[in-house]
Amino acid sequence: MIQINTAGGCHLDAAMIQKACTSFDLDAIDLLIVENVGNLVCPAEFDIGENFKAVVLSITEGDDKPLKYPLIFKESEVTLLNKVDLLPFTNFDLQAAREDLTTLHPTIKIFETSCTKDTGLDDWAAWLLGKAAR
Repeated sequence: MIQINTAGGCHLDAAMIQKACTSFDLDAIDLLIVENVGNLVCPAEFDIGENFKAVVLSITEGDDKPLKYPLIFKESEVTLLNKVDLLPFTNFDLQAAREDLTTLHPTIKIFETSCTKDTGLDDWAAWLLGKAAR
């Protein structure tokens, strides 16, 4: 694992990724995951050389986020709706979020996950490994 310092920037850029990749034997890697942290705006606007984008939307953030930040959901091939174990304790409308996501991106793959309850992670990992194998 390598941590990249953005020097105060709100996102990673392609040059940062390229520099970090010199630390790896890329021929020995089947799958490289880059977590482009920050808000739901900046990571969507910049190409960092990825094969595809995935976005994590935590239930606790609210079901309004796909329409509030549409670009990241339009640009992402996958959305993980995370912390689904907390659904009973929130007003998150799972059906509305799914409808908004598929309206923005009709072919988006959606996984409902919970890391604490190990929900949906096997399906997500299988999809990800299948993608890497192609």
